[in-house]
Amino acid sequence: MKLIILLIICTLPMKLIAQSSVAEIAVGEASVDKDKLVIDDPELKTLSGTEKRIASEMIDIIRNDFIFYKHKFNNIDYSQKGQASYSNPSLSKWQEAGISYFISTLVSAHGDGIEAKFKAWSVTTGKEIYSDTFRMEQRNVRPKSHTIADAIYRSITGKPSIFNSKIVFVSDRATYGKDTIKELYLMDFDGNRVEKLTNFRSVVISPSVAPDNSKIMFSLIASHIDRSKGRVRTIKNIDLKTYDLKTENVSTVSDRPGINSGAVFSASGEKIYLTLSFSGNADIYEMNLASKQMRKVTSHYADDVDPSVTRDGTLMSFLSNRAGRANIYIMDPSQTEKDVKRISFVGQFNATPRFSPDGKEIVFTSWVDGAFDLYRISADGNNLSRLTKGFGSNEEPVYSPDGEFIVFTSKRIVSRSKAIQDVYIMNRDGEILGQLTQDFGRCFSPQWTNILK
Repeated sequence: MKLIILLIICTLPMKLIAQSSVAEIAVGEASVDKDKLVIDDPELKTLSGTEKRIASEMIDIIRNDFIFYKHKFNNIDYSQKGQASYSNPSLSKWQEAGISYFISTLVSAHGDGIEAKFKAWSVTTGKEIYSDTFRMEQRNVRPKSHTIADAIYRSITGKPSIFNSKIVFVSDRATYGKDTIKELYLMDFDGNRVEKLTNFRSVVISPSVAPDNSKIMFSLIASHIDRSKGRVRTIKNIDLKTYDLKTENVSTVSDRPGINSGAVFSASGEKIYLTLSFSGNADIYEMNLASKQMRKVTSHYADDVDPSVTRDGTLMSFLSNRAGRANIYIMDPSQTEKDVKRISFVGQFNATPRFSPDGKEIVFTSWVDGAFDLYRISADGNNLSRLTKGFGSNEEPVYSPDGEFIVFTSKRIVSRSKAIQDVYIMNRDGEILGQLTQDFGRCFSPQWTNILK
């Protein structure tokens, strides 16, 4: 029974659609002076109908990408389009309109597709800040367009965007009859190009992505043959496995009796932190992936699960029922039970704490007023703010690699016998930006990557 209870603790369930913020936000409410950005219609050389469609789709994707960063940019739908804006950008015109950055494109035919030349201008300084040439066909217009958008974003901000990232998630859409089936899937950050990765016909839980994006670690409810006590029988176990994104091979990391779950990688990728219950109750261990050598990080009579570790490895958050219910604790993972401190005191119980990339914040789920909602708190336990309210039951939040966004799942009751659960994206202050999955079964455990595919 303890195994079932802990599994529930670990896996509690908790296309771009513009929506207004639904959050009670304690910070970030002050008005922000945003840069005004124009991505002009492309200047076209003689193109066929197919080539025009590729060019149009390319620009639409790039514009849509930048809408995600609307907390940084006012994307202008400028009614008076530029004419021959690549050859003659007319920066004075855009300066008079208060535009900060202007993007122009020259598109010509090339092979079975197009050649697109891009320039980005800082209208304020009058300087060209970016130029490059890309070739694409219909089959690769979407990934190429994300790459272009990222290059433009970097030229403006000096930082990488989320445009080339992907999201790993679990869905039960393959469920047949009474047997629940949850498999692993991969999609673009905006919900497009969904790809099924596994076909176990079982239950996949708790995915985690290696720092170099080469592997995905996850747990699987697996069947084992038990030949003890003079008889042969099949038993279920929660095994830890990895999926190699290049070779598509699956290997077993740990299949000790009980729970092998909630694994996250260290920043180097050489170690993982995971929950094991082979010794009785659930504790968190550090494991060297090469040698399989283990070290206990927590050692308590309560159940400790769901670790998250900062990139520098100096701080770990985890979930524990040491106080009687599931709450969030932090500690120094370099030694067993070092500097353990409870930091969450909101709601009846908490779940899925996850650090921001800089390690300064934790986003998590709390059960409040009969539903799960998302909260953000400083890593020291201060500055609590609520991110969702009245937007379904919201769970499993994870920061984007740049710390600007949070992906999460939201569950809606649509009838007495049916509920839907999809993946959504918000900015870090709780403004819901869109629904990423739709009619794709119930979705769980989204995780960000930077996989280019």
